Amino acid sequence: MKTVEFLLYTLKPGTGKDFHRIMTEESAPLHRLAGMDIISFGISAHDDDAYYLIRAYDNLSQLKSSQESFYNSEEWRLGPRQAIVDRISVSVKSVLMLSNNAIENLRSS
Repeated sequence: MKTVEFLLYTLKPGTGKDFHRIMTEESAPLHRLAGMDIISFGISAHDDDAYYLIRAYDNLSQLKSSQESFYNSEEWRLGPRQAIVDRISVSVKSVLMLSNNAIENLRSS
């Protein structure tokens, strides 16, 4: 079992495609360089200004420590942080425990 974080964003109107570009070109590569396991991310099928990001961690402690390190890093703060934050109206976070099989099914869908 792994700790899986689901982040759901309601973006400011008309910013979804730009948000996705920033995620794809800047934020996701930075996450991966920091060792974070991004399972999936993208624009929601129902709304161009709704977005999701799904990340997996070994446990809740790793989630907390890796995010603290990542979000306090100079690369994040001086990189895509402001462009990401400026486009988010609402952010909702849920954390679940999922099997590796369930994670791989999410990753491939």
